Amino acid sequence: MRTITLPDGKQQQFEHNPTIYEVAANIGPGLAKAALAGELADNGLVDVSTVLSADTALRIITANDKEGLEIIRHSAAHLLAQAVKRLFPTAQVTIGPVIDNGFYYDFAFERAFTPDDLIAIEATMHEIAKQSIAVKRLELSRAEAIDFFAELGEYYKVEIIQAIPGDEVVSCYQQAEFADLCRGPHVPNTRFLQAFKLTKVAGAYWRGDSNNEMLQRIYGTAWPDKKTLDSYLQRLEEAEKRDHRRLAKQMHLFHIQEEAPGMIFWHHKGWTIYRLIQQYMSEQQQQAGYLEVHTPQVIDRSLWERSGHWEKFSDEMLTTASEKREYAIKPMNCPGHIQIFNQQLHSYRNLPLRLAEFGSCHRNEPSGTLHGLMRVRNFVQDDAHIFCSEDQIQAEVVAFIDFVFTIYNDFGFTDIIINLSTRPEKRVGSDAIWDKAEQALSTALESKAINYGVLPGEGAFYGPKIEFSLRDCLDRVWQCGTMQVDFSMPERLGAQYVAEDGSRQTPVMLHRAALGSFERFVGILLEQYAGRLPVWLAPTQVAILTITDQQNDYADAVAKRLKQQGIRALSDLRNEKVGLKIREHTLQRIPYLLVLGKLEVKQSTVAVRTVAGDDLGQMPLEKFTQQLLSDVARRIAFA
Repeated sequence: MRTITLPDGKQQQFEHNPTIYEVAANIGPGLAKAALAGELADNGLVDVSTVLSADTALRIITANDKEGLEIIRHSAAHLLAQAVKRLFPTAQVTIGPVIDNGFYYDFAFERAFTPDDLIAIEATMHEIAKQSIAVKRLELSRAEAIDFFAELGEYYKVEIIQAIPGDEVVSCYQQAEFADLCRGPHVPNTRFLQAFKLTKVAGAYWRGDSNNEMLQRIYGTAWPDKKTLDSYLQRLEEAEKRDHRRLAKQMHLFHIQEEAPGMIFWHHKGWTIYRLIQQYMSEQQQQAGYLEVHTPQVIDRSLWERSGHWEKFSDEMLTTASEKREYAIKPMNCPGHIQIFNQQLHSYRNLPLRLAEFGSCHRNEPSGTLHGLMRVRNFVQDDAHIFCSEDQIQAEVVAFIDFVFTIYNDFGFTDIIINLSTRPEKRVGSDAIWDKAEQALSTALESKAINYGVLPGEGAFYGPKIEFSLRDCLDRVWQCGTMQVDFSMPERLGAQYVAEDGSRQTPVMLHRAALGSFERFVGILLEQYAGRLPVWLAPTQVAILTITDQQNDYADAVAKRLKQQGIRALSDLRNEKVGLKIREHTLQRIPYLLVLGKLEVKQSTVAVRTVAGDDLGQMPLEKFTQQLLSDVARRIAFA
């Protein structure tokens, strides 16, 4: 008798060793039809064809489960590879993993894939999917797998297998004439793959190493059904319209050029946004008791060795040399802040000491990962470090949680996702220290009654962290803020304070940022608001448009009065039709347009339009000014 225990505690019993599919069928035909895989208590995710030879706990996985969606996407990557091989037999397949919202597969082929090729590949994928081809798992010895793929001429697969240590059994999946190296599990047959779309093709180095050959990466997305696929594609289309790089060109905000990859040339309007954010953060931090400091850009290698960064982070550092000394261009600010702390002996009465810096950092990001403002080599963080005693950690973490929620709300973000990232495999400090640090963060979160997830192994090498992520209007998640507890670096760099009993103690160092990279946050804001930034952040808040040159003097007077109130205004006195002016300044996402004609001059009023196209009619300039300043104070955003 074989006993299978289900998640609700109910049990299924069989006279033989059943497959997972048989268990699903025994529960009901609907579940049997939907079953993609199973999760065993002692063996993780497995195919529905798996025979259960021992009593076990089982969860049936369907497309409604997160794991089920990943299985669909991984199987869609295999479907893509099969279609490519049918159309282009000489193409070699390499790897095809699941990524956020989809999958990709890398191919070696003698020519570049074209948009027409993607259309043909996708059509072939649909043809194969409709055939309901069974997907079968094969288990081969390492030697058998090498011979199998060598005979197919798949030499990248052979290289992957050769890198597998020992004599581990190698699993493969076969659907009709196509076979692929994979751990699985996969869908039972191709009929489960109906809602997918190929999105783009790009270049990618084999194994991510620029010294290796360039491959072609085809991206795709896959979903449980056509409705969710269509919804995603609509969001994708909207995201393309909101792409901050496109908006930057339209609004003249910034540019990037080959001579400085991953570094931003800020134009006046973009720099205005940047400075407004920095000014706001500076004011908020000052109110929260932070002291602003500034540390050098270039610091001797020896400091980074003592801090532990050189061992863990040197590949991502940009370096330089002078007079036979090697320097790092700082990738972060923390060691520099400890140097400021160490310049005097602090008493416990001086703690917590909160040091903040808008520090310009450089990291040697691979060129293939650079992406507008979202991934750069030079960035500025709203970085701060809090030096405190161990018994002050809770209060400081709780205060920062309140602080960061206020910040996000002011920028219009209310859907905040919080995760606790715990100790990574490569780390500094004892397990006892990590226990204390992780407990301190979890206790702070629980004291605020905050729901949070746990990301095992995702902490920094020196300490665990709370990650604050923003969900935007397109349901994308952006990780921005962090709070990290660090018992190790202050000790490594000799930081001490005088405790109440007169002894010398090492302070705890809390690393924190609310926005993270300013560059990236500007990109997030541009895409969140499609360039229609809240009035308080708009680089130009008001455009004054004349109908004829007879209104020029009045327009100059209006502009002068607005600027005296601290309002960022410009006058458009060109001899152009007012409709053209309205269109141009609307494309520039200027929140308010003031149209001035004969009547406005005569009555000393302004005709007000918004960037959203609303006509607010005529009003005295003083009334409009009060309304705009109220919008700024309340941080009003246009839809």
